[in-house]
Amino acid sequence: MKTHGELLIRPQYRPDIDGLRAIAVLSVVIYHAFPGLARGGFTGVDAFFVISGFLISTIIFRSLEKSTFSFKEFYLRRVNRIFPALILVLFASLAFGWLILLPDELNQLGKHTAGAGFISNILLSLEDGYFDNSAETKPLLHLWSLSIEEQFYLAWPFAAWIAWAALKTRKQALLVLACIAATVSFLLNLRGVATHPSSTFFYPHTRAWELLSGSILAWILLYKNSSHIGAQTPIYLGGFKPVLTQSKGQYKIYASNALSLAGCALLVTGFFVITKEVDFPGAW
Repeated sequence: MKTHGELLIRPQYRPDIDGLRAIAVLSVVIYHAFPGLARGGFTGVDAFFVISGFLISTIIFRSLEKSTFSFKEFYLRRVNRIFPALILVLFASLAFGWLILLPDELNQLGKHTAGAGFISNILLSLEDGYFDNSAETKPLLHLWSLSIEEQFYLAWPFAAWIAWAALKTRKQALLVLACIAATVSFLLNLRGVATHPSSTFFYPHTRAWELLSGSILAWILLYKNSSHIGAQTPIYLGGFKPVLTQSKGQYKIYASNALSLAGCALLVTGFFVITKEVDFPGAW
């Protein structure tokens, strides 16, 4: 690791990711404003988890590879990016609560404000849950997802750095670590969703697999050519088979389009098929 004056490696701007963010935001807004239009719009949060895991892991992996990773700079960037907007939301919510909420509701808002950003998800899990009838009286309810992301930011950089520093096969170690952690998290999610639905919905160890899915994707995009993963193996999607006379560039375009359409179909399916009545996240 080098000293704090050296910048972390920034991921290249991806307009497609901004587009996916817009879709995720709209799905959540529509779910809360017009729940009958997109009953599963809350799954847009899950898309955000994958995006966050992808972007953060891209920064971490590339910075470790270039020996420019700095914990201090990493966390300073997270603070500068998150806290200005968070502080504004907290003050606005307290002002709203002072004028509108009943005393008990205002006390609850104060508790949520104290835990905003870091343990909000844990505080909410101890209450009735994300879909309870009193959600309208919780202006800071949405901060549960930010808490999960920040808890991930606290744990994942250290785990990745240890794997990179301790093992000789550094790049492969990052992939193995992400896959094992994601598998364990997903199994805990499957195990807990039926018996402890609230804690499974809100806790980081049962949600980490979504962020780690983004981490695995980041690793594949960064290192697939150097690790021989998918370098020579054709991909067959929905019966599609590339014509042998086509150029490699054309095949990549067709494969990318097919993957994009499949991803859109899965998102739309989630928005309209998954509902708050099903065990979620669970196998969904």
